[in-house]
Amino acid sequence: MKSAAIEGPNGDGKGRSRARSLFTEIWKHRMVYTLLIPGLVWLIVFAYMPMGGLSLAFKDYKANLGILGSPWVGFENFMYVFRDPAFLDAVWRTLYINIIKLIIQFPFPILVALMLNELRMRRTKKLFQTVLTFPHFLSWIIVSGVVINVLAYDGLVNSALAMLGLPTINFLGSESMFVPMIIFTDIWKSTGWGAIIYLAAISGIDQDQYESAEIDGASRMQQMFRITLPNILPTVTIMFILSVGGLMSSGFDQIFNLANAATKNVSEVLDVYIYRITFQSATDFSFSTAVSLFRSLVNMVLLLLADRVAKIMGGDGLFR
Repeated sequence: MKSAAIEGPNGDGKGRSRARSLFTEIWKHRMVYTLLIPGLVWLIVFAYMPMGGLSLAFKDYKANLGILGSPWVGFENFMYVFRDPAFLDAVWRTLYINIIKLIIQFPFPILVALMLNELRMRRTKKLFQTVLTFPHFLSWIIVSGVVINVLAYDGLVNSALAMLGLPTINFLGSESMFVPMIIFTDIWKSTGWGAIIYLAAISGIDQDQYESAEIDGASRMQQMFRITLPNILPTVTIMFILSVGGLMSSGFDQIFNLANAATKNVSEVLDVYIYRITFQSATDFSFSTAVSLFRSLVNMVLLLLADRVAKIMGGDGLFR
Protein backbone atom coordinates (compact mmCIF):
# COMPACT_ATOMS: atom_id res chain seq x y z
CA MET A 1 0.00 0.00 0.00
CA LYS A 2 2.81 2.35 0.89
CA SER A 3 4.64 1.68 -2.42
CA ALA A 4 1.41 2.19 -4.39
CA ALA A 5 0.83 5.48 -2.60
CA ILE A 6 4.33 6.55 -3.45
CA GLU A 7 4.13 5.44 -7.07
CA GLY A 8 0.71 7.03 -7.67
CA PRO A 9 1.81 10.68 -7.36
CA ASN A 10 4.98 9.94 -9.33
CA GLY A 11 2.91 8.39 -12.12
CA ASP A 12 0.54 11.36 -12.15
CA GLY A 13 3.50 13.71 -12.22
CA LYS A 14 5.03 11.87 -15.17
CA GLY A 15 1.69 11.97 -16.98
CA ARG A 16 1.35 15.71 -16.42
CA SER A 17 4.95 16.20 -17.55
CA ARG A 18 4.32 14.27 -20.79
CA ALA A 19 1.11 16.20 -21.46
CA ARG A 20 2.89 19.50 -20.83
CA SER A 21 5.79 18.59 -23.13
CA LEU A 22 3.31 17.44 -25.82
CA PHE A 23 1.37 20.70 -25.58
CA THR A 24 4.65 22.66 -25.74
CA GLU A 25 5.72 20.73 -28.86
CA ILE A 26 2.35 21.32 -30.54
CA TRP A 27 2.40 25.02 -29.70
CA LYS A 28 5.95 25.28 -31.02
CA HIS A 29 4.86 23.90 -34.39
CA ARG A 30 1.34 25.39 -34.26
CA MET A 31 1.50 26.72 -37.83
CA VAL A 32 2.20 23.23 -39.20
CA TYR A 33 -0.71 21.78 -37.22
CA THR A 34 -2.94 24.62 -38.42
CA LEU A 35 -2.23 23.56 -42.01
CA LEU A 36 -3.35 20.03 -41.10
CA ILE A 37 -6.78 21.17 -39.87
CA PRO A 38 -8.55 21.25 -43.31
CA GLY A 39 -7.29 17.75 -44.13
CA LEU A 40 -8.32 16.41 -40.71
CA VAL A 41 -11.78 17.98 -41.03
CA TRP A 42 -12.21 16.42 -44.49
CA LEU A 43 -11.04 13.03 -43.17
CA ILE A 44 -13.45 13.10 -40.23
CA VAL A 45 -16.46 14.34 -42.24
CA PHE A 46 -16.05 12.17 -45.35
CA ALA A 47 -14.12 9.12 -44.08
CA TYR A 48 -15.05 8.49 -40.44
CA MET A 49 -18.55 9.92 -39.96
CA PRO A 50 -20.03 7.86 -42.86
CA MET A 51 -18.89 4.70 -41.04
CA GLY A 52 -22.04 5.04 -38.96
CA GLY A 53 -23.98 4.05 -42.07
CA LEU A 54 -22.37 0.59 -41.97
CA SER A 55 -24.92 -0.28 -39.28
CA LEU A 56 -27.39 -0.65 -42.16
CA ALA A 57 -25.79 -4.02 -42.90
CA PHE A 58 -27.26 -5.28 -39.61
CA LYS A 59 -30.66 -3.59 -39.92
CA ASP A 60 -33.86 -3.80 -41.94
CA TYR A 61 -33.72 -0.27 -43.31
CA LYS A 62 -36.99 1.67 -43.33
CA ALA A 63 -36.85 5.11 -44.97
CA ASN A 64 -39.53 6.53 -42.66
CA LEU A 65 -37.60 5.41 -39.56
CA GLY A 66 -34.12 6.41 -40.74
CA ILE A 67 -30.86 4.65 -40.00
CA LEU A 68 -31.08 4.93 -36.22
CA GLY A 69 -34.75 3.97 -35.98
CA SER A 70 -34.66 0.96 -38.31
CA PRO A 71 -34.93 -2.41 -36.52
CA TRP A 72 -31.89 -4.63 -35.99
CA VAL A 73 -31.85 -7.97 -37.80
CA GLY A 74 -28.33 -9.13 -36.92
CA PHE A 75 -26.62 -11.18 -39.64
CA GLU A 76 -29.80 -11.86 -41.60
CA ASN A 77 -28.69 -9.68 -44.53
CA PHE A 78 -25.40 -11.58 -44.77
CA MET A 79 -27.30 -14.88 -44.83
CA TYR A 80 -29.27 -13.63 -47.83
CA VAL A 81 -26.06 -12.42 -49.49
CA PHE A 82 -24.34 -15.80 -49.36
CA ARG A 83 -27.46 -17.55 -50.62
CA ASP A 84 -27.50 -15.45 -53.79
CA PRO A 85 -25.73 -17.32 -56.66
CA ALA A 86 -25.21 -14.02 -58.51
CA PHE A 87 -23.17 -12.72 -55.55
CA LEU A 88 -20.88 -15.76 -55.53
CA ASP A 89 -20.40 -15.46 -59.30
CA ALA A 90 -19.57 -11.77 -58.91
CA VAL A 91 -16.96 -12.54 -56.23
CA TRP A 92 -15.34 -15.15 -58.48
CA ARG A 93 -15.26 -12.80 -61.50
CA THR A 94 -13.81 -10.00 -59.39
CA LEU A 95 -10.98 -12.16 -58.07
CA TYR A 96 -10.35 -13.67 -61.51
CA ILE A 97 -10.06 -10.31 -63.29
CA ASN A 98 -8.03 -8.65 -60.53
CA ILE A 99 -5.57 -11.53 -60.15
CA ILE A 100 -4.93 -11.46 -63.91
CA LYS A 101 -4.48 -7.68 -63.68
CA LEU A 102 -2.05 -8.09 -60.79
CA ILE A 103 0.05 -10.62 -62.70
CA ILE A 104 0.07 -8.84 -66.07
CA GLN A 105 -0.39 -5.17 -65.26
CA PHE A 106 1.66 -4.70 -62.10
CA PRO A 107 5.14 -5.01 -63.74
CA PHE A 108 4.38 -2.46 -66.49
CA PRO A 109 4.91 0.74 -64.42
CA ILE A 110 8.19 -0.71 -63.11
CA LEU A 111 9.44 -1.50 -66.63
CA VAL A 112 8.40 1.94 -67.92
CA ALA A 113 10.15 3.67 -65.01
CA LEU A 114 13.34 1.69 -65.64
CA MET A 115 13.27 2.51 -69.36
CA LEU A 116 12.59 6.19 -68.77
CA ASN A 117 15.45 6.28 -66.27
CA GLU A 118 17.82 5.02 -68.97
CA LEU A 119 17.01 7.93 -71.30
CA ARG A 120 19.81 10.46 -71.14
CA MET A 121 18.16 13.20 -73.24
CA ARG A 122 16.08 15.19 -70.77
CA ARG A 123 13.63 16.61 -73.32
CA THR A 124 12.95 13.19 -74.80
CA LYS A 125 12.45 11.76 -71.33
CA LYS A 126 9.94 14.48 -70.43
CA LEU A 127 8.12 14.01 -73.73
CA PHE A 128 7.71 10.26 -73.23
CA GLN A 129 6.69 10.74 -69.61
CA THR A 130 4.04 13.31 -70.58
CA VAL A 131 2.65 11.11 -73.36
CA LEU A 132 2.48 8.06 -71.09
CA THR A 133 0.95 9.96 -68.16
CA PHE A 134 -1.70 11.82 -70.18
CA PRO A 135 -4.24 8.90 -70.36
CA HIS A 136 -4.50 8.92 -66.56
CA PHE A 137 -6.28 12.28 -66.70
CA LEU A 138 -8.95 11.03 -69.10
CA SER A 139 -12.15 9.75 -67.50
CA TRP A 140 -13.29 6.23 -68.24
CA ILE A 141 -16.28 7.72 -70.08
CA ILE A 142 -13.91 9.30 -72.61
CA VAL A 143 -11.71 6.20 -72.82
CA SER A 144 -14.69 3.90 -73.30
CA GLY A 145 -16.03 6.22 -76.01
CA VAL A 146 -12.72 5.98 -77.86
CA VAL A 147 -12.57 2.19 -77.44
CA ILE A 148 -16.16 1.76 -78.65
CA ASN A 149 -15.58 3.94 -81.70
CA VAL A 150 -12.41 2.04 -82.58
CA LEU A 151 -13.66 -1.51 -81.95
CA ALA A 152 -17.33 -1.23 -82.98
CA TYR A 153 -18.72 -3.08 -86.02
CA ASP A 154 -18.37 0.10 -88.07
CA GLY A 155 -15.31 1.29 -86.15
CA LEU A 156 -11.75 1.91 -87.26
CA VAL A 157 -10.45 -1.65 -86.86
CA ASN A 158 -13.37 -3.43 -88.54
CA SER A 159 -13.43 -0.86 -91.34
CA ALA A 160 -9.76 -1.56 -92.00
CA LEU A 161 -10.41 -5.32 -91.95
CA ALA A 162 -13.28 -4.90 -94.42
CA MET A 163 -11.08 -2.85 -96.78
CA LEU A 164 -8.51 -5.66 -96.73
CA GLY A 165 -11.20 -8.23 -97.50
CA LEU A 166 -10.92 -9.86 -94.08
CA PRO A 167 -13.88 -10.87 -91.88
CA THR A 168 -14.94 -8.38 -89.21
CA ILE A 169 -14.65 -9.22 -85.51
CA ASN A 170 -17.24 -8.59 -82.82
CA PHE A 171 -14.85 -7.11 -80.26
CA LEU A 172 -17.41 -5.44 -77.99
CA GLY A 173 -19.92 -8.30 -77.94
CA SER A 174 -17.47 -11.16 -77.42
CA GLU A 175 -17.25 -12.60 -73.91
CA SER A 176 -13.80 -14.05 -74.60
CA MET A 177 -12.42 -10.62 -75.58
CA PHE A 178 -13.91 -8.64 -72.70
CA VAL A 179 -11.24 -9.43 -70.05
CA PRO A 180 -8.28 -8.81 -72.44
CA MET A 181 -9.89 -5.49 -73.42
CA ILE A 182 -10.26 -4.54 -69.75
CA ILE A 183 -6.62 -5.38 -69.03
CA PHE A 184 -5.26 -3.63 -72.12
CA THR A 185 -7.19 -0.39 -71.52
CA ASP A 186 -6.20 -0.38 -67.84
CA ILE A 187 -2.52 -0.83 -68.73
CA TRP A 188 -2.74 2.00 -71.28
CA LYS A 189 -4.44 4.35 -68.82
CA SER A 190 -2.55 3.67 -65.59
CA THR A 191 1.01 2.66 -66.52
CA GLY A 192 2.42 6.16 -66.99
CA TRP A 193 0.92 7.46 -63.75
CA GLY A 194 2.13 4.44 -61.78
CA ALA A 195 5.65 4.86 -63.18
CA ILE A 196 5.91 8.27 -61.48
CA ILE A 197 6.09 6.58 -58.07
CA TYR A 198 8.98 4.35 -59.14
CA LEU A 199 10.76 7.25 -60.87
CA ALA A 200 10.57 9.16 -57.59
CA ALA A 201 12.11 6.16 -55.80
CA ILE A 202 14.84 5.92 -58.45
CA SER A 203 15.66 9.63 -58.09
CA GLY A 204 16.44 9.03 -54.42
CA ILE A 205 19.17 6.48 -55.14
CA ASP A 206 22.68 7.62 -54.24
CA GLN A 207 24.47 8.43 -57.51
CA ASP A 208 27.79 7.36 -56.01
CA GLN A 209 26.67 3.76 -56.46
CA TYR A 210 26.36 4.24 -60.22
CA GLU A 211 29.71 6.02 -60.41
CA SER A 212 31.41 3.22 -58.52
CA ALA A 213 29.77 0.63 -60.79
CA GLU A 214 30.97 2.48 -63.91
CA ILE A 215 34.51 2.54 -62.55
CA ASP A 216 34.27 -1.24 -62.01
CA GLY A 217 33.15 -1.64 -65.63
CA ALA A 218 29.47 -2.48 -65.03
CA SER A 219 27.19 -2.10 -68.05
CA ARG A 220 23.90 -0.18 -68.00
CA MET A 221 21.98 -3.44 -67.78
CA GLN A 222 24.08 -4.65 -64.87
CA GLN A 223 23.58 -1.33 -63.07
CA MET A 224 19.83 -1.65 -63.58
CA PHE A 225 19.63 -5.13 -62.06
CA ARG A 226 22.31 -4.70 -59.38
CA ILE A 227 21.62 -1.12 -58.23
CA THR A 228 18.31 0.32 -59.44
CA LEU A 229 16.02 -2.66 -58.85
CA PRO A 230 17.33 -3.54 -55.35
CA ASN A 231 17.01 0.09 -54.26
CA ILE A 232 13.39 0.44 -55.40
CA LEU A 233 12.39 -2.99 -54.07
CA PRO A 234 10.84 -1.55 -50.85
CA THR A 235 8.63 0.71 -52.98
CA VAL A 236 7.69 -2.23 -55.22
CA THR A 237 6.78 -4.26 -52.12
CA ILE A 238 4.53 -1.53 -50.72
CA MET A 239 2.76 -1.02 -54.05
CA PHE A 240 2.26 -4.78 -54.38
CA ILE A 241 0.75 -4.99 -50.89
CA LEU A 242 -1.64 -2.14 -51.71
CA SER A 243 -2.60 -3.86 -54.97
CA VAL A 244 -3.36 -7.11 -53.15
CA GLY A 245 -5.45 -5.12 -50.67
CA GLY A 246 -7.69 -4.01 -53.54
CA LEU A 247 -8.34 -7.41 -55.13
CA MET A 248 -12.05 -7.22 -54.29
CA SER A 249 -12.42 -3.77 -55.90
CA SER A 250 -12.27 -4.03 -59.67
CA GLY A 251 -12.81 -0.48 -60.90
CA PHE A 252 -16.52 0.20 -61.36
CA ASP A 253 -16.10 3.05 -63.87
CA GLN A 254 -14.07 1.03 -66.34
CA ILE A 255 -16.21 -2.09 -66.41
CA PHE A 256 -19.54 -0.25 -66.23
CA ASN A 257 -18.68 1.88 -69.27
CA LEU A 258 -17.16 -0.90 -71.37
CA ALA A 259 -19.70 -3.63 -70.59
CA ASN A 260 -22.95 -4.23 -72.45
CA ALA A 261 -25.80 -6.73 -72.48
CA ALA A 262 -23.81 -9.19 -74.62
CA THR A 263 -20.98 -9.40 -72.05
CA LYS A 264 -23.11 -9.42 -68.90
CA ASN A 265 -22.09 -12.97 -68.00
CA VAL A 266 -18.42 -11.99 -67.73
CA SER A 267 -18.67 -8.33 -66.71
CA GLU A 268 -20.81 -8.33 -63.56
CA VAL A 269 -18.06 -8.02 -60.98
CA LEU A 270 -18.76 -7.19 -57.33
CA ASP A 271 -18.90 -3.41 -57.86
CA VAL A 272 -21.38 -3.77 -60.73
CA TYR A 273 -23.38 -6.27 -58.66
CA ILE A 274 -23.66 -3.74 -55.81
CA TYR A 275 -24.77 -1.07 -58.27
CA ARG A 276 -27.41 -3.38 -59.78
CA ILE A 277 -28.97 -4.50 -56.51
CA THR A 278 -28.98 -0.91 -55.23
CA PHE A 279 -30.29 1.06 -58.19
CA GLN A 280 -31.56 -1.33 -60.88
CA SER A 281 -33.82 -3.57 -58.79
CA ALA A 282 -36.03 -3.27 -55.74
CA THR A 283 -34.05 -0.90 -53.54
CA ASP A 284 -32.58 -2.64 -50.49
CA PHE A 285 -29.88 -0.50 -48.93
CA SER A 286 -29.34 -2.96 -46.07
CA PHE A 287 -28.53 -5.77 -48.51
CA SER A 288 -26.15 -3.67 -50.61
CA THR A 289 -24.43 -2.32 -47.48
CA ALA A 290 -23.85 -5.90 -46.30
CA VAL A 291 -22.20 -6.73 -49.63
CA SER A 292 -20.03 -3.59 -49.45
CA LEU A 293 -19.00 -4.36 -45.87
CA PHE A 294 -18.07 -7.91 -46.86
CA ARG A 295 -15.94 -6.59 -49.72
CA SER A 296 -14.14 -4.12 -47.43
CA LEU A 297 -13.44 -6.79 -44.81
CA VAL A 298 -11.99 -9.17 -47.41
CA ASN A 299 -9.79 -6.37 -48.79
CA MET A 300 -8.54 -5.64 -45.27
CA VAL A 301 -7.73 -9.31 -44.63
CA LEU A 302 -5.90 -9.58 -47.97
CA LEU A 303 -3.94 -6.41 -47.14
CA LEU A 304 -2.84 -7.77 -43.75
CA LEU A 305 -1.93 -11.16 -45.24
CA ALA A 306 0.13 -9.56 -48.01
CA ASP A 307 1.90 -7.38 -45.45
CA ARG A 308 2.66 -10.42 -43.30
CA VAL A 309 3.96 -12.45 -46.23
CA ALA A 310 6.19 -9.56 -47.31
CA LYS A 311 7.74 -9.41 -43.83
CA ILE A 312 8.25 -13.17 -43.70
CA MET A 313 10.11 -12.97 -47.03
CA GLY A 314 12.40 -10.29 -45.60
CA GLY A 315 10.79 -7.25 -47.20
CA ASP A 316 9.36 -4.09 -45.70
CA GLY A 317 5.67 -4.02 -44.84
CA LEU A 318 3.12 -1.28 -44.26
CA PHE A 319 2.70 -2.00 -40.54
CA ARG A 320 5.23 -2.50 -37.81
